[in-house]
Amino acid sequence: MLREQARVFTGAHRALDISLTVAAFIGAYMIKKDLLPAPFGGLVQKPNYYLILLMIIIIWYLSFAMFDLYAPYRKQDFGRIFRNMFKAVSVGMIVLIVCMYFFKMTDISRIMLGLFFILNVGLLGSSKGLVYWILARYRRRGLNFRNVLIVGSRERARNIIDAIGDNLGSGYTVMGCLDPDESYVGKKVRDDIRVIGTVDQLQEILTGQVVDELIFAVPAKKIEDVGKYILLATQVGVSVHMIPDWHIAEIQSIPGIVSPRFRNFLGIPALSLVTTPNHRAEMLIKNVFDYTSAVALSILFLPIFLLIVVAIKVSSRGPVFFRQERSGLNGRRFMLYKFRTMVDDAEARRGELEGLNETDGPVFKIKNDPRIIPYVGTFLRKTSLDELPQLINILRGEMSFIGPRPPIPAEVEQYDLWQRRRLSMKPGLTCIWQCTPNRNDVDFESWMRMDLCYIDTWSLRLDAKLFLKTIQVVLLGSGR
Repeated sequence: MLREQARVFTGAHRALDISLTVAAFIGAYMIKKDLLPAPFGGLVQKPNYYLILLMIIIIWYLSFAMFDLYAPYRKQDFGRIFRNMFKAVSVGMIVLIVCMYFFKMTDISRIMLGLFFILNVGLLGSSKGLVYWILARYRRRGLNFRNVLIVGSRERARNIIDAIGDNLGSGYTVMGCLDPDESYVGKKVRDDIRVIGTVDQLQEILTGQVVDELIFAVPAKKIEDVGKYILLATQVGVSVHMIPDWHIAEIQSIPGIVSPRFRNFLGIPALSLVTTPNHRAEMLIKNVFDYTSAVALSILFLPIFLLIVVAIKVSSRGPVFFRQERSGLNGRRFMLYKFRTMVDDAEARRGELEGLNETDGPVFKIKNDPRIIPYVGTFLRKTSLDELPQLINILRGEMSFIGPRPPIPAEVEQYDLWQRRRLSMKPGLTCIWQCTPNRNDVDFESWMRMDLCYIDTWSLRLDAKLFLKTIQVVLLGSGR
């Protein structure tokens, strides 16, 4: 699956490089035509620069592929990346000059070509340097990996581990193996990878640790009631892969929850049961929208941010921001930010208010919570402006604009297994429940089913619809 996603990112990376090359050509054209002083400025109109630009796009596209500019950055240092890029642009320029000579295009400005070369190298180098820095930062924070748990510890499991080791850019890390035989617990499978438990402990591991994908690399006959474990994994939203040589009849899919597909897992054929949206290109668009919109809104709402900061400081003692640990994608914990709308000791006073909880399930909510800061806190909650600092969480890649709200880890511990599947998609600022009239009157189970409905029916169209509905909720002040 990550391999398919990598192809999408590679396509986007290639499109970015071509776009920057076009921008460099247009910039060089404008500088030579309008900005350079005499006698270096100006351009004759005879050459067809549109034709030259078309030639550049074709030549550069082939040159970028020839010098393997899109090999995983995790395998390279930036010096090598820049050298390959410089070679690709240089070879492209040589081929372009040869083509112009062959077609007798003699009136092309050499100064403009020189400017184009400099701008092209500068833009491409800057973009690749930025991407390299961002990816390196994400890897240092452990955000660019998917944790894989392998069921099995023999040859098939070792093949999976070797495949992941040979594809360091795949984004997978093996957290350990499970074995049907308890006597194998603690034994080394490959390098530092060991058997960390038995198959019977799968539920404990899935609910207690961050597991993104589960791979069955053991014959089905060695696992009693294998369907039970597949159901368990899919219930909590973990994607399942099964290495062939299985009795497919023993595998029971769950209609409406999982989508079975035959795929290659790093070159090894596998049957994958996917529990989250499989629209990789559309998910990429969703991520791009999240980051760009978060940047734009952070700038746009800066004056409102400052006004809210002053209002909170004037009306109540304590910090401006409320920080709370939440559970994100597949249980990853992160610190969520909000404007503080309650008194400074609100968490300490929760115990005395437990009997007033108006919501069933593990969630704690009171319609007229006495801990809310009068006027200011009520206004921020009613307009949902207290959620604005979560733009920081979106920029950090911990949240999205649209997605199930991130729960408190203590609440997750009380979830039923089927409810944990709401963690299989990145949490968001708003979702179906937030846009529901009288949402605080909705019982906890219905809320959870709304979130799972969002995951199972996700599309860009649904996100757009919820985004517009959320704006309506904010403008009408019908939040909470």
